[in-house]
Amino acid sequence: MRSIAVVAALAAVVLSTVPALAVTADQFVAAALERTRHKVAYDPAYRTIAYPMGDVPAATGVCTDEVIRAYRALGIDLQQRVHEDMKASFRSYPRHWGLSRPDPNIDHRRVPNLQVFFTRHGKSLAVTARGSDYAPGDLVTWDLGGNVPHVGIVTGRRSADGARPLIVHNIGAGPRLEDMLFDYRITGHYRYLPG
Repeated sequence: MRSIAVVAALAAVVLSTVPALAVTADQFVAAALERTRHKVAYDPAYRTIAYPMGDVPAATGVCTDEVIRAYRALGIDLQQRVHEDMKASFRSYPRHWGLSRPDPNIDHRRVPNLQVFFTRHGKSLAVTARGSDYAPGDLVTWDLGGNVPHVGIVTGRRSADGARPLIVHNIGAGPRLEDMLFDYRITGHYRYLPG
């Protein structure tokens, strides 16, 4: 029994030293576009989920769940990454949730937390009014009004006039590919392609 534990421990050390495969923007966009094939009822309810690799029921979710699921399709668990970063640097994250410690059930499902995470571990990019400044695979956050945050994924597909990239997002009707980049006030522009 002890030899099995030793082998498992050695395997964990070896696997932790193997670099992760790089995620490309094209892969991330393909995963986001695949999400538009799913029927998802908008449901922001708090749920207790597994950790790591936990998810709310597949037929439910919010805007962040589409981002989470697109990354997860590429082997990247935002739930675990955000939770570990929040454990390491809780004070860097918004605390208006009333929490005294990280909660792996919900933290990765909150747009303001993702904004901090993408800034800390990816790139925070300029917010502009030019569609050409938003590259496939970028993430954009918005204020829908009344301080309601939203997030979506920039694709390589373009608006009818070619001026804007289309966005994969879930604003209440399930995951959609839409021309909505400048429909709301942009609050953040990020790139997170780990590996």
